[in-house]
Amino acid sequence: MSKPETAVEPKTISEKEFNERPFVAMPQTEEEAELKNLIINYTGNKLQPEDGLVDVNMIVETMATEFPEFLYAFAEENFIRGYQLGLEDATKLPTEQTEGTEPEE
Repeated sequence: MSKPETAVEPKTISEKEFNERPFVAMPQTEEEAELKNLIINYTGNKLQPEDGLVDVNMIVETMATEFPEFLYAFAEENFIRGYQLGLEDATKLPTEQTEGTEPEE
């Protein structure tokens, strides 16, 4: 008799937990690049956060609203790289047989 399969629930996090991640919540320093400062200042002026701090999530939201084709290019590249990696993993990783199964001929 085989064991019943248990459903694996995906791990989800809240928006607050996402915004507290190290790179997402990274504060700005004074020695940043000019373009970075321009983007941070634009986002801060546009969203007017209560604490005056701009995080990466705010910048992504602003970019998605103001310049969606820029983010589409990144999303497309990320999707293609992930898909390619998945295909490579599928062809390179050895297949494992479960107990009691015979290999197909």
